[in-house]
Amino acid sequence: MNTIDTWVARHRERAATLPGAALPWLTGRRRDAIDSFAAAGWPTSRLEAWRHTSLAFLDQHPLAAPEDAPHPATTLAALRADFDDGGHWLVFVDGHFEPTLSVRPPLPAGVTISALSEALVRRPEAVEAAFGSAAGDDTAVVSSPYALNLALCSDGAFVHLAPGTALEQPLHLVFIGATGAADSHVRNLILAEANAEANIVEHHLGGGATLGTVVTRVQAAQDARISHIKLQQQDEQSIHLASIEAEQARGSHFATHSLSFGARLARNDIRTRFDGEGCETLFNGLYHVDGRRHVDHHTLIDHARPHGTSREHYRGLVDGNARGVFAGRIIVAQDAQRTDAVQRCDNLLLSKMAEADARPELEIYADDVKCAHGATVGQIDDNALFYLRTRGVDETHARQLLTYAFAAEVIERIAQDALRRHARATLLARLPGGALLEELL
Repeated sequence: MNTIDTWVARHRERAATLPGAALPWLTGRRRDAIDSFAAAGWPTSRLEAWRHTSLAFLDQHPLAAPEDAPHPATTLAALRADFDDGGHWLVFVDGHFEPTLSVRPPLPAGVTISALSEALVRRPEAVEAAFGSAAGDDTAVVSSPYALNLALCSDGAFVHLAPGTALEQPLHLVFIGATGAADSHVRNLILAEANAEANIVEHHLGGGATLGTVVTRVQAAQDARISHIKLQQQDEQSIHLASIEAEQARGSHFATHSLSFGARLARNDIRTRFDGEGCETLFNGLYHVDGRRHVDHHTLIDHARPHGTSREHYRGLVDGNARGVFAGRIIVAQDAQRTDAVQRCDNLLLSKMAEADARPELEIYADDVKCAHGATVGQIDDNALFYLRTRGVDETHARQLLTYAFAAEVIERIAQDALRRHARATLLARLPGGALLEELL
């Protein structure tokens, strides 16, 4: 039996116990999804979208649950110590909701926050409309890992914001890997109606599951404002395959920050589509990879309507024998006049064996637009290094300062103070000499 057959058998074994197993529409979509996955198999470098990140090795090595992982309560306590924001916390362990570890303060009228498994019981119609399918549309980032997630997702978060409601404190969605699972699959649905606002934070911690797939779907109605931050800090054995999908109505604002600091292999497919005039989006990302780790960000911003504004900034720190990949695409439709789009990816190589691939793309069919894109891959600037050394800074500390300064610009775009401080501390903990830098900042 090959690994594809193994996954098909795993779906057959779990289907009856997955949340929503009694809902015909969901069982049908799950069945279509596993069929799609079985037909496609794991993506390889022969596919253009996976040219730099083949998953063919998953066909050759069966997954095994790790032997050791910190207790989820220990991991969670360390995370909560960094925040004092009175926020809402939904905690999932190995893909399953853990109410005893979650914190759910009273919610404003019109706001619903629950596990997806709960929403499938209480609000199945709302889940059905937003759940997604294995087929996708012509511009969607659809792949076999996405289909596998749909077929096997065991839980996730369901967030609904009624018109005009605001979630004042951040919502923390915490996904912890713990001993006992070789794979984990979660799907989050965030539905923001007109003029609603929220800050959503995804934390991916630990490494209990060797393979994890995550799909987060965001629907932002007219003039809604959603800020989404993803902090991924899994161990060096984990494989993290994730998608973030947003649909934006007229005047909505969607900001997504992707901070990738862990996993043996991490792939993030991030996209948004402007379905109304005057939409705004910010794609902001930072990745730090070392050893033999690999991280890949594939993004798509679809300017389907006029007067849209998008800003995309990604930066990578690549050390050891690691590899960082960025492929970003901005599409400006024929009717999307007065589009204003900027796309940028910069990579800093910290060793001779590090490798970075950057491919920004603009696909423009309108003639009244303001668009720009660019990418760089290089090492620390000798002139900047010389400048610091002439000011009495030794070479080691000068390199550390310049490395941090390169990354700090991404972190400073995070608007929320507590989240920005946590992201800065997480980065400093990874960088050589980070403790000293923290004293100087």
